[in-house]
Amino acid sequence: MDKLQALKSFVGKQFTASPSPFMRWLNPVVISAEEGQIEFQYTVRKEWLNPMGNMHGGVTAAIMDDIIGATMFSLNEKNFIVTVNNSIDYFSTAKENDNIVAETKIIKRGKQFVNAQCEIWNADKTRLIARGTSNLFKINN
Repeated sequence: MDKLQALKSFVGKQFTASPSPFMRWLNPVVISAEEGQIEFQYTVRKEWLNPMGNMHGGVTAAIMDDIIGATMFSLNEKNFIVTVNNSIDYFSTAKENDNIVAETKIIKRGKQFVNAQCEIWNADKTRLIARGTSNLFKINN
């Protein structure tokens, strides 16, 4: 089974087979997975909150970086694709037990570099929490 098919086999379920221990800790549910485009749902946990009771911006950034990594996984590349930089705009927040949805897409896929975008929304996608882009680099293993 290729990497994309492995992701697709978890649609509607927690992605417990992720090779990333960090992703398993984030505990996403796979909503959809296509080549270069993934959608995961997360439930905001108490340990993700800042002192004001809102989801910490660092957790938002971590979710983006991790799901964009999974999006690279969906490309079935032979080489690893690593993050060069992330740029994130924060628009709103989430509270404990809120469900949030992160969705990614590839903006540009070149021979060495990939540019990807992630948006994080509230559960019904009426409020954008954050939008970010990443540049990634293909490395030889």
